[in-house]
This record gives sequence, C-alpha cells and structure tokens, in this order.
Amino acid sequence: MITNIYAITAFAVIGGSLFGFDISSMSAIIGTTQYACYFNQGPNPESCDGPLAIVQGGITASMPGGSFLGSLASGIISDKIGRKTAVQIGSVIWLVGSTIICASQNIGMLIVGRFINGFSVGICSAQVPVYVSELAPPHRRGLVVGTQQWAITWGILIMFYISYACSYIDGSAAFRIPWALQMTPAILLFFALFFLPESPRWLAQQDRWEEAIDILALVHANGDRQDRGVRTVIEQLQSTCSTDHDASTSSYWELFSPNMIWRTHICIFVQIWSQLSGINVIMYYIVYVFGMAGLNGSANLVSSSINYVINMVTTIFALVFVDKIGRRPMLIGGGISLTIWWFVCAGLMAGYGKPAPPGGLNNISEESWSITGAPAKAVIACSYLVVASFAPSWGPISWIYPPELVPLHLRGKAAAVATASNWIFNFALSYFVPPAFEDIKWKTYLIFGSLSFVMTLHTFFCFPETSQRTLEEIEAMFKNGIPTTKTILGLEKNISENNNIAMVEDVEQSKVDSTHVEIADA
Repeated sequence: MITNIYAITAFAVIGGSLFGFDISSMSAIIGTTQYACYFNQGPNPESCDGPLAIVQGGITASMPGGSFLGSLASGIISDKIGRKTAVQIGSVIWLVGSTIICASQNIGMLIVGRFINGFSVGICSAQVPVYVSELAPPHRRGLVVGTQQWAITWGILIMFYISYACSYIDGSAAFRIPWALQMTPAILLFFALFFLPESPRWLAQQDRWEEAIDILALVHANGDRQDRGVRTVIEQLQSTCSTDHDASTSSYWELFSPNMIWRTHICIFVQIWSQLSGINVIMYYIVYVFGMAGLNGSANLVSSSINYVINMVTTIFALVFVDKIGRRPMLIGGGISLTIWWFVCAGLMAGYGKPAPPGGLNNISEESWSITGAPAKAVIACSYLVVASFAPSWGPISWIYPPELVPLHLRGKAAAVATASNWIFNFALSYFVPPAFEDIKWKTYLIFGSLSFVMTLHTFFCFPETSQRTLEEIEAMFKNGIPTTKTILGLEKNISENNNIAMVEDVEQSKVDSTHVEIADA
C-alpha cells in the first residue's frame, strides 16, 4: 500500500486531470476545419461552418450538465462505499463516455458521450478533494488538495498540445485520436487506486477504528501508532464521531438546517464564484476570444496554448503559499485582480472594437465583435492576466475550501453540493457565452468584471480562514461561533486555545460515552 501523502495525492488527482483533458480537447478542436466540416450545420452542406453557436454551446455544456448530476450522486456513493471506491467508479464511467465520444457519428452522439464523461468528472471532482483532505496533515492540506487544480491545468495543457498536433491530420482522425487518448489517465487512475489507502476518517465513521489508526500512523508518522500527532488526531476524531451523526442516515437537507446553512452557503459560493469569475470563458472559448482579436489558424492555437502554460505555472504559487498566507488573502487578492483585468478588457473592446465584418471573422459569427492593432494585443495580454489572477487563487482554493468547513458525517455530501453548484454554473456559462459574444458583445466582459468585484466583497465579509488547522479544530471553531474577522492567521493562537478547550471537553465526554476504541491501547 502506498502511504506517502505526496504519492497518494499524485495518483488521486488524476481524477482532476480528466476535467482538464475535456476542457482543452474541446477548446483546441472546435477551431479546426476538420471538426467544423464533420459537424457542419451551416446553410451550405459543403461549407465548414461547424455547429450553430447555440448548438456548440449545448455540446460544450453537456459535460458540466452531466457533472452536476454526478456531483450530487457522489455524496451518496462516497458515504456508502468509501471515498476511494467512489473515485474508482468515476474512472470506469469516464472510459464509457470517452468511447462514445471517440466513435461519435453525429452531434447527438457527441452530446451523450460528453454527458456521460461529465457524470464521471462530477464524481471525481467532488470526492478527490474530500479523500485527500481527510488523509493530509493540516499544515500540508492546502498544498495536497490544491494539487487537484494543478492536475486540471496539466490535463488542459497536455491535451491541448495533443489536439494541436492532431489538427494536422486529415479527416475525422484529427479529433477522434485526442478523444481516444483521453482514456489513458482514467485507466491509470483505476488501477492505481487499488494501491492507495481508504480515508481514515471515513473508516472511523464506519467504526473501523483499527484500520483508521493504522492508516493515520502510516501516512503521518511512518507507522508509529504512539506518535503524539497521530494520538491527538485520533482523540479529536473520536470526539467528533461520538457526537457526530452516522453519514449513512444523514441527508442533503441537513446541510440547510439552521446550524449548517451558513457553512453550506460558503461551500456553495466558493464554487459558484469560481465559475462567475469568467475563467471558463477563457478556457473553453479562448479561440473565439483570440479570433475576435484578429488571430486565426495556427497563430490562434499557439497563442491559446500560452494561456494554458500560464495557467499551469501560476497555479504553483498557490500550492507553495496557500498554507502559509492563508485562504482568505489569496481569494481576496485574486478577486481584486480579476476585477481589474475584466474591466480593462471591456474598456478596450468598447473603445476600440467594432462589429465583425460581413461573413464573420476567423470562424466567428458575423454578429460578433472584432478589435485590431495595439488594442487587440492588449486584449490578448489581459486575457492572459485573467488566467494568471485566477490560477493562484480561486482555482485551487475552490477545491480546498468546501471539505474543510463541514463535520465528518456531512463532508461527502457538502463537497457534492458545492461541486454540483460549480457544474450547474459551468453548464450555464458554457451554453450561453457563445450567444453572448453575438448578442451583447463587449458587455460580456463587463458582466464578469462586476461579478468579480461582488465576489471579492463576499469573501472579505463572510469567508473564514481555515489554514493550518485540523479538520476537527475547524469544526470546533464553528461550534464556538468565532467571527469571520477573527479567524485570520494572525489570531490563530487565541482560536487554537478556544478550540483546545472545546476539544478537551469533547474528549472527556467521549471517554465516558464512547465504545469505539481505547486510545491508550492504540
């Protein structure tokens, strides 16, 4: 069994790379002639106009649509059969969907395959962060859970270049080969999971304490069951389980009960805002954005690939500093930066842009917008800066945050609801952005700038700091009602003291009531 937390994370977050593979396999392919000719819906059967804008929105949105349902299902699956097995099921579903996509003969078949793939991504994207967060030590939790976002960026980058290389192949093989190759990470993930441990916190919830202690000792202390840190976590976990409900009897409705609704709204909105930041306008439709800026053909695809390199490289900043700086400062800083660059894009498009010429521009509808010269280069630069603002902040933290905020018995379901919120907004944006470029043109940028400003205010007033605390300490922090403004890292000493008092009281009570395990004999 693999017990090094970094090795566990490296294999587990392959589930995140599936989402990345899907993003760029569509982003790189929709701009190719082969795709446009094969799925042509233009008035001339011999033309290569590709699907209608609203149909292309539906094709792209079918994946997040499936992910929405997969996310909701994942909470039930994960609580019943375990975090690891849930992710393994997701990898099998991905293989089924990818097979259908690769063999697509028409748009309907393509949509069905992408919907099935989305169901897989919904399961994996919701439960991989839960699985990794429940294994990770508190001072490394941000790093290892945030690696899911880094895996997404690698998936985007790798598949984009594969798709770009295949764009030089004639006929439908240009897109069928990339769609077939995206099965590879799912196969690796499925077999690797046989060698990874189950979540010790899920095992504890199932009353399998000896296994839970063994795994915590192996992952945190090289197998030393008497290690002080391991014993502390087990005592906290025993206290939590003695007062917590059984996950199998909990329901989604409990997340919206009076004592949980505040936490649930934070879990949901950190994912909603990550979508309303507009990042997937850049990720899914970067070839459209750059097409409006005058790029076409290989120049467009190469410029788009730079965007994905920036995404991957700048995510490293979050992995290095998210546990040191904290969640709140990085989310607020990212929101401010996103606001600036979206408004700059809107101003450039409004001031220097004009309606596209008759016949369209660079495979973009004639009803869209165009900009040329130095302002066009500035739009391209701002698009890169949008990605560089999102990648080290909202990208990874939106996955880190939800599993940290809720008690053990609701963690799988909370992550499911939060991720489902991500995917339903992803679905809406994927579907409506192509028509938005046609209908409201440059004002699309204005919308995302305004939303980025609102999400920054929401974060400042409502989002607590969770860095460098165990999951059980975070639970005690909420039970003690510590205000958001007093959860910043500079005040962690007072919070830790309050949490320790609560933990001591809970542990003493659990020693009386618990029949789970004798810690002293562990």
